[in-house]
Amino acid sequence: MDVVHYTRILERNENHPSQLIEILHDIQEEYHYLPEDALRAVSAKLNVPLIEVFRVAHFYKAFTLVPRGNHLITVCTGTACHVRGAPRLLDELSGELNISPGGTTSDGAFTLEAVNCLGACALGPIVVIDGTYYEHMTPGKLRRLIESTREKDIEDSAHA
Repeated sequence: MDVVHYTRILERNENHPSQLIEILHDIQEEYHYLPEDALRAVSAKLNVPLIEVFRVAHFYKAFTLVPRGNHLITVCTGTACHVRGAPRLLDELSGELNISPGGTTSDGAFTLEAVNCLGACALGPIVVIDGTYYEHMTPGKLRRLIESTREKDIEDSAHA
């Protein structure tokens, strides 16, 4: 990974241990996970023991030490969403993307995760794609969302 880039992220924040979570968030936003060498750089820059940096990275569900896809798809599997069809949504995504929850597509485009609750029970089933909540989701709506996300990626790469 690019240690110079980590340095830029670190320099945007105060060099104080209280900034640890914010810095980890910035790194994960950039790389879609927390690379080990980034954690080492954070530890050195903030003068926080490496074991503490790893503890924080493991403790918070928002962080991952495993690379994620460019797009994170989260399906709520809480009781309200479950009875309204969340298992069908997971089946649809698993078939469409050829991955199971916790997996990332071979092209690195999508990561699929299932969570216990997103706190929007009245709107279930809920799917979150890249931080945007989609309520009352159906398999058909989900297929269209995945297709439009793929099309946008193609357009973006053509303009890059």
